[in-house]
Amino acid sequence: MTQIPTGLLLDFGSVISYSLFETHRATERVLGLPANSLTWLGPLAPESDALWRSMQQDEISERAYWAERSRELGRACGEDGWDMLTLLQRVRHPAPEATIRAEVRALVSSARQRGTRIGILSNEMELFYGKPFLDRLEIMKDIDVVIDGSHSHILKPERAAYGAAIKAMDMPAAQILFVDDQFRNIAGGHEAGLQTQLFELRDPAGSIAAIAARLRIAMETAK
Repeated sequence: MTQIPTGLLLDFGSVISYSLFETHRATERVLGLPANSLTWLGPLAPESDALWRSMQQDEISERAYWAERSRELGRACGEDGWDMLTLLQRVRHPAPEATIRAEVRALVSSARQRGTRIGILSNEMELFYGKPFLDRLEIMKDIDVVIDGSHSHILKPERAAYGAAIKAMDMPAAQILFVDDQFRNIAGGHEAGLQTQLFELRDPAGSIAAIAARLRIAMETAK
């Protein structure tokens, strides 16, 4: 029987933070783009996003996907040379807390109060957002461990990325629940011996409820 996790290891982008796919209308308003001009929806509607499908087929990397999307948005704003840091500085740095899912923040706080060790395993957290932005986030006060490919240069789903996270969490892999929105990363976590939970972007509320259930935290506590 699967044991109740005593560690929670979360992806940052799309799990702790809202994905850019979910916030197109806000992005259009902030950047002054025409309403409904952003139509690529990644995992929310793969048929709308040929570049996403190419990434899922390993024809390009996830970093290459976001590099192209940030360049596109820069050009739409009449500027060249945008990268993800530039994009996120424009659309998310003015209001950092609005970037974070309130339900995940509450869940993390509840888990921490219950004695659960909390970690982040991200491929490009600081690379995309920048340290000053991350330092402003309230949720980071409840994070015990951060393993970020921005510094380690070891990216999920490489086995070594999970190994580094397990070592930093300082507990057996089987006691850690790993949450990610990418199935390939979930598969990598499973192979590394972690408990796993896919964060389904088409049903964030259901995914958060599933995490809470796995941790034995009542949803009324996590709201």
